[in-house]
Amino acid sequence: MPKLPAQLLNSLLLSDGFDAEAFAAVHESGDRLTSVRLNPFKPTTLDFKTGEKVAWNQLGSYVDERPYFTHDPLFHAGCYYVQEAGSMFLEQALTQTLDLSKNLKVLDLCAAPGGKSTLINSLLSPGSLLVANETVKSRADVLAQNLGRWGMANTIVINNFPERYANMGAYFDAIVVDAPCSGSGLFRKQPEAINEWSQDAVMTCCQRQKTILDEIVPTLKENGILVYSTCSYSTEENENIVQWLMQQHQMEYVPLKINNDWGIVETPNGYRFYPHLTQSEGFFCAVLRKNNGETGNERPFKTTSNLLKNEQEVVKPFLKENNLLLHKINGRIHLMNEQVFGFLMRFDKNFYLKKAGTLLGEIKGGKLVPEQELAWSVHTSETVAKIELSHEQAIKYLKKENFLEGNHAQQLVLLTYKNYGLGWAKVLGNRVNNYLPNELRILK
Repeated sequence: MPKLPAQLLNSLLLSDGFDAEAFAAVHESGDRLTSVRLNPFKPTTLDFKTGEKVAWNQLGSYVDERPYFTHDPLFHAGCYYVQEAGSMFLEQALTQTLDLSKNLKVLDLCAAPGGKSTLINSLLSPGSLLVANETVKSRADVLAQNLGRWGMANTIVINNFPERYANMGAYFDAIVVDAPCSGSGLFRKQPEAINEWSQDAVMTCCQRQKTILDEIVPTLKENGILVYSTCSYSTEENENIVQWLMQQHQMEYVPLKINNDWGIVETPNGYRFYPHLTQSEGFFCAVLRKNNGETGNERPFKTTSNLLKNEQEVVKPFLKENNLLLHKINGRIHLMNEQVFGFLMRFDKNFYLKKAGTLLGEIKGGKLVPEQELAWSVHTSETVAKIELSHEQAIKYLKKENFLEGNHAQQLVLLTYKNYGLGWAKVLGNRVNNYLPNELRILK
């Protein structure tokens, strides 16, 4: 492993809880932690053993022996997410500062690949709105897939830079900014990052963080909550940014209640995770409240479906009974709640949308051609024709290999594993048309 940067170590020597010798030892040990967080909307028994619970997250657990997640059908079905344990502290930041029983509007600004977005989605009420943003198109595609797997219809994925939010006004009840940073907190996980670290990179990231926050803070309502986090140890990217937010944007620092046994170091302006003290990689998190600005009043929209009655009848058999809205965008049908619909009506022209609610499919020849998101959705009807697959069959399906033997009734079917959807197929007697999107195919 490359030698840890002396400039970084020296800058941390006077920090509370920092032990240079223990810090270096845990990096040199080569130990790697793996943790997963369960999807509360898809409860099931995992096919591998989990160990100790993540102390600051109700659904997080460590995995003693890392399985090959790519060959786990439950991973593909969205029953859990592989996430670094420190990042799961976001649950404490949100549950201690928000009334999550209310229908809230939340923005996850730097959201890909989706760990924090799926966590936020797990905590929000079904009537809430989660807007997840990612600037890089390829990463936004992955983000949309991961939120699609989570199965809920109250999410939007946007592929835009933060400056595009400038004219929104005060809209969000909470904003999560897991800011781009110098990445020193990932040294144990990604040793190659050590050689890329420099104090110049820290200062460049610091300026970028301020620019992002300047652009996005105006979209937060009065009394709204901002959760700021990085995977950096540098004070310039952490506590100094929090102080700048309090001075520049007149925000109030919000302390959280933490258990001393967790090993988290509380500083005057945030919470630090050191790998020699916590079962996590390096992480920093702080919560601030906005005490000025607009209250975020907005005009209501009449939430009526733009589907014809016969189109609604085609879609209806695929869905459970619910109070969600069917809405057609460019010929494709989406399932969404009122908050998603309201966002689209107000801001559709402002952003490049990658996902809106749950994409159900398109009607062709009087029949619904279903999309992958409908297979993952928790709103898919139990009466849809299904074929339950064994583990071996599921992996073959996900590899787009032959997985079904013998003759079967000719019909469109949802392929499931442990009753959770993996994708669609058209059974044609003794052969099958596999509708799994190529980008989701297991290649190894």
